[in-house]
Amino acid sequence: MALLSCQDLSLGYEGKPILEHINFEVNTGDYLCIVGENGSGKSTLMKTILGLIHPLMGKVQTGDGLRQNEIGYLPQQTVVQRDFPDSVSEIVLSGCQGRQGFRPFYSKEDKALAWENIRRMEIEPLAKRCYRELSGGQQQRVLLARALCATRKLLLLDEPVAGLDPKVTAEMYQLIADLNQKDGITVVMISHDLEAALRYATHILHIGARVYCGPVQDYLKSETGVHYLERGGYRQ
Repeated sequence: MALLSCQDLSLGYEGKPILEHINFEVNTGDYLCIVGENGSGKSTLMKTILGLIHPLMGKVQTGDGLRQNEIGYLPQQTVVQRDFPDSVSEIVLSGCQGRQGFRPFYSKEDKALAWENIRRMEIEPLAKRCYRELSGGQQQRVLLARALCATRKLLLLDEPVAGLDPKVTAEMYQLIADLNQKDGITVVMISHDLEAALRYATHILHIGARVYCGPVQDYLKSETGVHYLERGGYRQ
């Protein structure tokens, strides 16, 4: 069974659909990039997968022993979130909340996992720093470490490089690629950076007026892909 599958999924707000009859699967080890025009429903789809929004129709299923509370999520940051006053270590540790169950405190295992992911993201020197004092790239590493505390299988990333400079963007893309290729974590990422999506992803989900889901190389040859690439002026 697929790690994640969406079957005849329609989604929107107040009963008004913005995306209808979407079908796709994500298998263990995939790196799926979700692309498409602004306002096509990419973030709404991700929130529906997470159970934050109920679908208008259809269903989202997980497999391979994955529970919904074991999905790591890195959302788009708001101005308020960037100004969060907690320390780096506290924010990373909060990623273990889904593992606590009814426990009112963090266990030794939770704290060890948080430190493992702090080291993994190479932010040990920042552990006691206040989150709002960090640069945008440092904040994204903190949030990625937090997301990793929730999962060993599946990461959902919503525009994880938005607002970062080119050098930090390249570092973030490489971190995500390493998590996928070296650690075997399945990645589903929303991206407006089509060039990076085609370079790093194994599969593309294109949503909007035209819909496509499949391997990157097939996307490049598909009617949907060719139309979108030409419209954006992209050249291989």
